[in-house]
Amino acid sequence: MSDIAVYAAKKILTMDHNQPTASHVAVRDGRVLAVGDRTCADPWGGGRLDDRFTGSVILPGFVEGHSHLMEGGLWRYAYVGFQDRYSPEGELWPGLASNDELVARLQIKDQGNAVVGWGFDPIFLKGPSLSRDDLDRVSTDRPVVVLFSNLHLLVCNTAALRMAGYEDALDVEGVMRDGSGRPTGELREMAAMFPVLRRTRIDFRDLTAGTEVLHRFARSARRAGITTATDLFSALTPPDIAATSGIVEAEDFPIRLIPALGIAGGAPEGWIEMIEKLRLMSGEKLRLGAAKLMTDGSIQGFSARLKWPGYLTGAPNGMWNMAPAELREMISALHAAGIQMHVHVNGDEASELVIDAMAQAMRGPGPRDHRHVLQHGQLMDEAQFRRAAELGLAVNLFANHIYHFGDQHYERTVGPDRAIRMNACRSALDAGLQLAIHSDAPVTPLSPLFTAWCAVNRLTASGRVLGASQSLSVQEALYAITMGAAWTLRMDHEIGSIEVGKRADFVVLDEDPIQCPASNLKDIGVRATIVGGRVFE
Repeated sequence: MSDIAVYAAKKILTMDHNQPTASHVAVRDGRVLAVGDRTCADPWGGGRLDDRFTGSVILPGFVEGHSHLMEGGLWRYAYVGFQDRYSPEGELWPGLASNDELVARLQIKDQGNAVVGWGFDPIFLKGPSLSRDDLDRVSTDRPVVVLFSNLHLLVCNTAALRMAGYEDALDVEGVMRDGSGRPTGELREMAAMFPVLRRTRIDFRDLTAGTEVLHRFARSARRAGITTATDLFSALTPPDIAATSGIVEAEDFPIRLIPALGIAGGAPEGWIEMIEKLRLMSGEKLRLGAAKLMTDGSIQGFSARLKWPGYLTGAPNGMWNMAPAELREMISALHAAGIQMHVHVNGDEASELVIDAMAQAMRGPGPRDHRHVLQHGQLMDEAQFRRAAELGLAVNLFANHIYHFGDQHYERTVGPDRAIRMNACRSALDAGLQLAIHSDAPVTPLSPLFTAWCAVNRLTASGRVLGASQSLSVQEALYAITMGAAWTLRMDHEIGSIEVGKRADFVVLDEDPIQCPASNLKDIGVRATIVGGRVFE
């Protein structure tokens, strides 16, 4: 008989309504064998007691349903965001409050040919936005590139513009210009960004592959209590996946990884063939076979597609990353092929387009249990939630945005009326939708307890309560970062709760999140994780 370990805890919160709490869980062969008290393993011949967590609280391992491996890769560059940030190694990078501070940080960062910063967002700064002229102060001969926190925009200096052929005034969508027609250095969305990225050798694919990137990402995830995480716009090809699998499937790798292939235009048939090949390369800890589609851009970057009345500032409506007709064709083809889709929708016009496209696709062939997920859904209204529920869609809402960008949305992007219902978790649940909540790391840090805190308290960085009527209970928020997220990844039969037969994936916390004040939820310490029965401390 295989070895049985019985973990004891002050309390176990199982997320299983049949047995919501326990004091012990028995594990065999990396799976949950029994749940209950000290005697739970006795019918199986007993087991050895592991009492190292008797003063702690055990939950199902947290599931990050929308993140990106670039959280591991971007740290090779200089962090230049507004809010403090910790690296995967725990090093504090203080936030920057002005363009001058950003220029100073980049001037001391030697990165070879190009100087690159990431995490920037002008919406936090007063005064003029960052421009090519600011970055020319860093260097006039070397290319300087600053990636926005949302990764939908960048700003570059004159040398980088020159390399891409953008130095002169051009009528190219996404190349922003001043009143005289001169490019400002700001580029919006991938079509405009790519020529600069390619020539400065900033390869988004390279930022999501390799031993260093994977281990840095996993380190950040483990510290946050995550046992399963996504890479939700993967550019990995079968050869990349073969190498990635060797790393992820290793016993000492502390998370399960779920990449979704990023769809970036072209014929649906080619993407379907690629996804089918990748699906066959799945293993125990690396799961493949889903697709990610990009619809619009970023609300705070003014590139999301909004319904009337548009942006508070009167800024032009945002951009389509895929033309509407192309998106409808792709959704119909992928649905008919039985491929699960995660679809990026930030603005409510983008949500409307995708819901219409899904309804059209479902009038044709395709599976009933499709598990398609609207990702972000930040401005979805109650009518859209109801339509999504009728179609069997799920939503993964960007709860972290309430804290990180809520004040800016209230005051500068969409105004109070729409800001108070952004990331409307309560409306989603009331409509009967499967709900997950997420960080979108590296846009905001990996931290499911912080994400849950955002959904429960709905506090902005200034302390404003942004739509109290949309708050979740602590129990609902915990469910969203465990079983809710597991459902969106087609893994709710394996992870997300502590019940017999499921993977022995747990997080060990210093406090009981149900008993502590809701305002303290984000401050609960993570002591350890357990993945497939292996302890990571």
